[in-house]
Amino acid sequence: MAKADDDARASRRDSLRNVRLSHVIEAVEELYPPAWAESWDAVGLVCGDPGQDVERVLFAVDPVAAVLDEALEWGADLVITHHPLLLRGVHSVAATTPKGRMIHRMIRDGVALHTAHTNADVADPGVSDALARAVGLTGALRPMVPAADDPRRGLGRVGELAEPVTLREFTARVAAGLPSTAQGVRAAGDPDRPVRTVAVCGAPATRCSTPRGPPPSTST
Repeated sequence: MAKADDDARASRRDSLRNVRLSHVIEAVEELYPPAWAESWDAVGLVCGDPGQDVERVLFAVDPVAAVLDEALEWGADLVITHHPLLLRGVHSVAATTPKGRMIHRMIRDGVALHTAHTNADVADPGVSDALARAVGLTGALRPMVPAADDPRRGLGRVGELAEPVTLREFTARVAAGLPSTAQGVRAAGDPDRPVRTVAVCGAPATRCSTPRGPPPSTST
């Protein structure tokens, strides 16, 4: 058994040899084509040489300093995040700003950064499906805002729970199914009201309605 495990590990190592960043990007963009992103979004390769070798990939929600620290400690060659590092126009990447410092560190340490944001939100399956399953929705899901060219894709998801629960119980289920945050999970409404059909949107609600535009700016 030990020899079989060693052989399997060796096989996995061999399969990762000669894998370049361009190969990983091609695989990611086959799942989440950049053309699916909202017009205001910024997706794709942010930092990195397409010809560089990639053996370890770290996935994260936000491209923040703590994520880069983890990537460097773990020895990742590529970080793939959901939220963009540079969403709006940039006139400088000087190391005098938090984002500039991150870019300098990534270049200096050879870590690439790739973003799949709204193009991953609308995919089928995609981020919206994962969110729906995490809060307990079962069975078929449908987009809140279907894509014009494919009604199976789109922003948000609507589905049903296996059986009705109270809003209080559902809120607790959401808190248990999602990573904890400083603000926690908030609910509005009668806590004893039964809940069965649920709509989820992994972004500000304005993105899951029409017309859509970029989310409010938070930091630069």
